[in-house]
Amino acid sequence: MDWVYAGLGLVILLLAGDALVKGAVNLSLRLGVPALIVSLTIVAFGTSAPELLIAIEAIMDGAPGLALGNVVGSNTANVLMVLGIPALIATFHTSECDTRKNYLFMIFASILFTAMCFLGPITWVHGLILLAALGFVLSDAFIEARAHRKDSKANEAAELEEVEGADMDMPWWQIGVFMVLGLIGLPLGANLLVEGAVNIATEYGVSETVIGLTLVAVGTSLPELATTAMAAVRNQADVALGNVIGSNMFNLLAIIGIASFVGDIPVANGILSFDIWVMLGASALLIPFVFFKQNITKGWGVILSALYAAYVIIILV
Repeated sequence: MDWVYAGLGLVILLLAGDALVKGAVNLSLRLGVPALIVSLTIVAFGTSAPELLIAIEAIMDGAPGLALGNVVGSNTANVLMVLGIPALIATFHTSECDTRKNYLFMIFASILFTAMCFLGPITWVHGLILLAALGFVLSDAFIEARAHRKDSKANEAAELEEVEGADMDMPWWQIGVFMVLGLIGLPLGANLLVEGAVNIATEYGVSETVIGLTLVAVGTSLPELATTAMAAVRNQADVALGNVIGSNMFNLLAIIGIASFVGDIPVANGILSFDIWVMLGASALLIPFVFFKQNITKGWGVILSALYAAYVIIILV
């Protein structure tokens, strides 16, 4: 039953997260909040809500290793699996994208997070620093977006179309239903997934950290995988690469930053000696695509996917 609980919790989390994003986006737009601000804040936080609820639930249930393992594992999976598997379908023409600044922000966030792990346990003081860094990144993105924005109805309409979940014709009652489903479903799904994952870890004699690095990390990376696969089919390399970089930044700065206020997060020796270095190494693998205009070809897809498979086998054996 633990596998059923974990699977059911994951499905509820993904559906509730999607519902919350749709409800919050359209509520904000109806209340007159600019689409630009919605895309930079509500959508970004909303899509990270499942991981955030898992982290909070895990810490409250006395399994903080699951929270930390989920973040580190998700960041590794985002690069190796989320980019690797779709690249087997179609080449990502990343040579046409300019993601250098956001990539450097992601590397800075990764190094900052790593330093805090070695100074662990991660406390609310570390959380304040992580959230301050997140505020800087969001402010920079907002200023840059405003600099490129022109006051015209055509551009405003295009901007609305780019916001995930935006539907200006959505009735108020439907917005309310999405909000209620999201707010009820997220904590319910997180509770089921964490309870099932902890019991599975106990039954098979592995740590909550390992379960977080594998089962939970892969599960919470499924939305990114789906988005990136569609981007590969539509030849939208900027969407794919931006999705991975943005998700990794939010995982490190927002999720760990907020979760640290719920309770201290101890760092397992395995994370320090192996997993965090794999995460940093996976992030470094993006350098050819970001700085040297390399495309993510099917050959790269094979390499990235094989590396992720090898990583999972190593930590499970």
